[in-house]
Amino acid sequence: MSMIYRIPVLLRTIKFSHSIFALPFGLMTLFIAERGLPDSRVLVLVVLAMVGARTAAMAFNRIVDRDIDAANPRTVGRELPSGLVGRTELIFLVVVGSAAFFLAAGLLNLVALVLSPLVLAVLLGYSFAKRYTWACHFFLGAALGLSPPGAWVAVKGEAFLESWWLPVLLSGAVLLWTAGFDIIYACQDRDHDLGTALHSIPKRLGIARALWVSRCLHAGTVALLMAVVVMAPLGAFAFAGVMVVAGILVWEHRLVAPDDLSRVDAAFFTANGLVSLVLLAFTVADVLLLGGSS
Repeated sequence: MSMIYRIPVLLRTIKFSHSIFALPFGLMTLFIAERGLPDSRVLVLVVLAMVGARTAAMAFNRIVDRDIDAANPRTVGRELPSGLVGRTELIFLVVVGSAAFFLAAGLLNLVALVLSPLVLAVLLGYSFAKRYTWACHFFLGAALGLSPPGAWVAVKGEAFLESWWLPVLLSGAVLLWTAGFDIIYACQDRDHDLGTALHSIPKRLGIARALWVSRCLHAGTVALLMAVVVMAPLGAFAFAGVMVVAGILVWEHRLVAPDDLSRVDAAFFTANGLVSLVLLAFTVADVLLLGGSS
């Protein structure tokens, strides 16, 4: 099989397109931290760090979950259990992704380099969470939620404690948002999970109650995003962006119901991809055109 063919297969294996979830929050944080265009070198290194870390984490997840995926009718066709991709290839991606992450962190500043092993440990450790706790969705949220603080450290370096609450609020918003949409996604596997040792909120509470938990988490997401707009402070564009995001989240929850999960893919990928991109676009416009509210 030619290398040209292997690249898209490997990218599909690690769900590279899902980078659209966390990456915009990191980029948005760069603009807020700089109060304008970020330095091009920092921008490139942050993108490299985030893509590298996510590549390592997703490849590791596929390796760790191979037997779980092989036993689930919904995931048995994934590239590793079906034999389309080999374990050695995924180990290679873990090593290369980790190396890219550490290299980018080291080139950014000393604080980023010192914190990078801890960050990678959280990202890799998420893969084991569903084996031990129904709160696994929050572990995934915490992993993606590291993107705003990471970008903040990239800009601020040793002065990262300056206005530390801004990246923390953004991190909390990402955590709640991610946990909320991961609960929706996990509803698909509730019947399968009942016969396994795996844990999830849909398994513990049932689909109907799990969807209500997801709605509450997304309401909290909007509240935290609004707090960022007020406290940063940002301006009218950023406020409008949060309102659009709130509307998208309402639409997302209208796509799914306890007795109809046929549109989970649209709720999971389309809606949440829009959330991150809309928020990035409106925030960048606010910073560049209005200078926040300053």
